[in-house]
Amino acid sequence: MKTKSSRRTFLKNSAIAGATYLVGPPAFRGSLRGSVIVIGAGAFGGWSALDLLQTGRKVTLLDAWGPGNSRASSGGETRVIRATYGAQGIYTTMVARALHLWQENERRWNLKLFFRTGVLWMAGTDDSYERAALPLMKEAGIRFERLSTADCAERWPQINFEGVSWSIYEPDSGYLAARRSCEAVLNAFLKQGGEYRQAQTTPGPIKANRMQGIGITSSEILNADSYVFACGPWLGKVFPILAPSITPTRQEVLFFGTAAGDLRFTEAELPVWIDGRRRFYGIPGNHWRGFKIADDARGPAIDPTTMERRVSDEALTEARTYLRLRFPGLAGAPLVEGRVCQYENSPDQNFILDRHPEAENVWIVGGGSGHGFKHGPVMGEMVANAVLGLKAPPREMSLGRLLERNSG
Repeated sequence: MKTKSSRRTFLKNSAIAGATYLVGPPAFRGSLRGSVIVIGAGAFGGWSALDLLQTGRKVTLLDAWGPGNSRASSGGETRVIRATYGAQGIYTTMVARALHLWQENERRWNLKLFFRTGVLWMAGTDDSYERAALPLMKEAGIRFERLSTADCAERWPQINFEGVSWSIYEPDSGYLAARRSCEAVLNAFLKQGGEYRQAQTTPGPIKANRMQGIGITSSEILNADSYVFACGPWLGKVFPILAPSITPTRQEVLFFGTAAGDLRFTEAELPVWIDGRRRFYGIPGNHWRGFKIADDARGPAIDPTTMERRVSDEALTEARTYLRLRFPGLAGAPLVEGRVCQYENSPDQNFILDRHPEAENVWIVGGGSGHGFKHGPVMGEMVANAVLGLKAPPREMSLGRLLERNSG
């Protein structure tokens, strides 16, 4: 449980943050029956807004720079969708549902969003994570193969499986078009009557256990019955008590060019891969952008608003070293593109979906980071159910676990 001190700090910081925008006569005031304002149009916020709209609520979606923008954790071109989650069965179950929803919506919108390349997860000497995943995947109805190193080497000779003890192959998994998906969700939201505004937002003060509006300029306030904050790496700034739990870190993604006409390192002949032992993962092809590789280890803490997004020489050196080991055919491949993004995982890697501890009409959603994107459609359903009081969020996503940890 959170301490009284932490609750008071949360209330004080929220009220101070909103004070600047709540001085003077507002341009708009008055609660709208059955209305919701969603702040953040990324994977979690966009899907939440769409699902809430489909329940008949009046929904306004706000974002500072736009869905899938270059600063957002939902930006970039591609994201992995896979079901190997160790002992975290809740996410395996969510992936099964999410994959169905991704495919259902891409058919509805007549837009290609999911690319079925298969996903190969390579296990190291300590394979406890992978072994724990298998019965949960079977229970969730996820198709998979447990492959020996010899099986893998025969199937994918372009990979050097040195140090890999065995692998999980998910034939029905693959990757998602990230930026395109954010835009598709927004377009569906607008087509169905939702309102979108690009604006900087500030939470209003909390009185009588309710937040009193959202400031979007020095004089304009938007009011609704409920508010959903899905601000990604900015959650710690919006609500400072979450800063110890949501710390954005610098992550670098590199794209290497293959030889002309060489299909061995494209999705035509290679699945999405994750090297659980060495923390690297990658997506071949990426809409002809090149061979994507990224280090999954958490980088240094950053400010997602002001960070200069230039790839470092250190990241390039580490990636080349890894390529020489695991993909020797790409040892001399040129770097064709680089991208700097961020993670904002919670300390225990679980998402956040819970009510604000001092405001019954405010919901906080986050902690998704890279692995959250695939779960967007399911999180949208969960948020809608929570806001409407239809179903409580999973206990793994409670704020209480983080506030207790932060208060020590």
